[in-house]
Amino acid sequence: MDTPIISVGAIAALGFGLGTAFGLVGARTHFCTLGAISDILNIGSWTRMRMWLLAIGVAILGVWALELAGLVSTSRSLYSGNRLPWLSHLVGGLLFGVGMTLASGCTSKTLIRLGGGNLKSVLVFLVVGISAYMTLKGLFGVWRTATVDQVVIDLGTSQELPTLFATWMGADAAVLNRWLPPLIGLALVFAALVSREIWRDEPSAIAGGLLIGLIVVGGWYVTGHIGFVEEHPETLEAAYIGTQANRPESLSLVAPFAYTLELLMFWSDKSRHITFGIATAIGMVAGALVWALATRSWREEVFPDGTDFRRHLLGGVFMGAGGVTALGCTVGQGLTGLSTLSLGALITTVAIIAGCVITMKIDLWRMMREA
Repeated sequence: MDTPIISVGAIAALGFGLGTAFGLVGARTHFCTLGAISDILNIGSWTRMRMWLLAIGVAILGVWALELAGLVSTSRSLYSGNRLPWLSHLVGGLLFGVGMTLASGCTSKTLIRLGGGNLKSVLVFLVVGISAYMTLKGLFGVWRTATVDQVVIDLGTSQELPTLFATWMGADAAVLNRWLPPLIGLALVFAALVSREIWRDEPSAIAGGLLIGLIVVGGWYVTGHIGFVEEHPETLEAAYIGTQANRPESLSLVAPFAYTLELLMFWSDKSRHITFGIATAIGMVAGALVWALATRSWREEVFPDGTDFRRHLLGGVFMGAGGVTALGCTVGQGLTGLSTLSLGALITTVAIIAGCVITMKIDLWRMMREA
């Protein structure tokens, strides 16, 4: 008797559900990496940053639990390879950080604003998708592979931090893989919740961080367990149904922007279908739309002038090119990648924050100069 295999449509439906939940939570709690950094620099508030740290901590703990139970193997994901393109992570992260500042939000915020009626986000979505596709397979991709992608370090082992530390220290990898992730996860959770500010001023941020972290864990479970087939009857090889690269994955948005546009342009090609990544992106828009309609907060917003248009246009280009070069964005690397404790994800996340801070400082200097 043939082994039943879950359909691509079912995986896409689950991805849409997770994306919808993310859109609802993000719209309700204003979850945004750019906003978190801006709050720290401009008003000295760490609440949204603590929410982001809480989400990462919960995601790390959840992925560790899935691995411990043998339900998911992130070692098969793109985050755990032994080859570290550190310059791609660094340059791509910086570009993305600059881009999301110019475009008034990262990829998840773009989708949430799109669902809330922000017409500026339509332009950003289209430009990010085109720029990402050009960096995947087009002109920017030729430049990428000929330059930054050439600088690679062969680590000789997985780039997940527990495995790396075990190799460098000569320690037992099994012990570190069992105990280091929960220690890091709990440390981040503690750092997020230790302040009275988050409990007193914005308790919804606690729920937001918990839910976003669990949604990331849910993505790993859907693609890495529900959609995993040990031996596909057609290829006789292991397969991850409904994923773009036949790997376990969770939320990631830059490449799905590109593949969404590709799917719309080649809709009649029956070999193409809505993947988990595309479905989560669409779900985020749907979740934000539901929230906007339910709270009557739908509001169309357009560009006030040419300067704002040009900023968002350039920001979209940088986000698309940077996100693909760095193999992810604030969601793909800053949440999903960090949930695996990937060294590449850590480099990218730090670079994104640096690019964002530098751009904000330059903007502030220009405003003061003009004043």
